[in-house]
Amino acid sequence: MNSNMKVVIVVVLGVIMSMVLPHFMKIDYETSVQSQSQKQTQGNQEKAETTELAMATPDEAHPVTEETNPETIIVPSDEPVDTATPVEPVVYDGLTMNELVEKLNRSLKSTLSGTGESFAKYCLEMGVDPYLAVAIVLHETGCNYSCSTQVKKCNNVGGMKGSPSCNGTSYAKFNTLDDGIYSFVKNLKENYYDYGLTTPESMNKKYAASTTWATKVKHYINKIKAA
Repeated sequence: MNSNMKVVIVVVLGVIMSMVLPHFMKIDYETSVQSQSQKQTQGNQEKAETTELAMATPDEAHPVTEETNPETIIVPSDEPVDTATPVEPVVYDGLTMNELVEKLNRSLKSTLSGTGESFAKYCLEMGVDPYLAVAIVLHETGCNYSCSTQVKKCNNVGGMKGSPSCNGTSYAKFNTLDDGIYSFVKNLKENYYDYGLTTPESMNKKYAASTTWATKVKHYINKIKAA
């Protein structure tokens, strides 16, 4: 092959390459672009799915069932419900506070009408028999019918002596009826019960000069219990 032929072949090959090479380069470029586009689309889809999952409610993202939730508690529908009214405690002689007050009120009349709550309250607080206390009051003041002047004008419910004086007498005067009841029960506690004098018989000699005082007080005790 002479040198002219070689030159011609080289020229022809150069022309062919100049025509073919751009075509292959275009195909490679389009393939690369398409691949990148597919990857980007796939990435966007995965990102969208992640965002959707994050925005989903807990129940949608992780549904809870009785098997997967150990805190699920099933309460039997037939379990009885306690709707009973609380029972009032017994405070004295098998009676509740309300029952004791009502019993005492049935014996307290005239000026002392309706004072059963004060007698019950102070007697229970100080450990004094409420029947005995009210019985002494009924005997000393006549309040089973019509109360004495000491009760009506001086609030003295037990014939207690002391000062300030009740209308110039040796008997004490109290500002209110409740004060008089409190002082009377306190007197029984400190001057009789604290010395073991807890019955009409044991109290008789100290409380009154009459030897029949205890018998009369016991009579009122029986009436109060039966009321």
